Amino acid sequence: MNLNKAFILAGVSSALSITACLIYNKVYSGSFYVDFSKVISPTSMIMTCLVGCTLMSLTYALIIRWRPTLNLAWVNMVFAVLSFASIIMVLSFKLPLEIEFPELFPGLAIPMHFFPVLAFLSIVPFFKSN
Repeated sequence: MNLNKAFILAGVSSALSITACLIYNKVYSGSFYVDFSKVISPTSMIMTCLVGCTLMSLTYALIIRWRPTLNLAWVNMVFAVLSFASIIMVLSFKLPLEIEFPELFPGLAIPMHFFPVLAFLSIVPFFKSN
């Protein structure tokens, strides 16, 4: 995989994960009548998805270039484990005292940690070289 394909992969997977995050935020906020926009803004969701998907795409491209014999299933496992490990940040996050219903924050933020890796792993088979 060359770097051009890696950046296209990053763009497509970022677009999917950003869309999922924004839709999930809208549905979750509307369903539970909560507003966590002071803590997690749409801009931070967009930037997190962009950075995460770009890092995964570049890592994938560099590993394919430098270690073509490496089984990419291990790389996918590392991405999944890192995604699970990132949940620790959500659980240890201290919300401001003026936020209503702070117990609902993990229900919003934790699923969003899986959207970038889910989008990436769903799209990457379309970019594999023969």
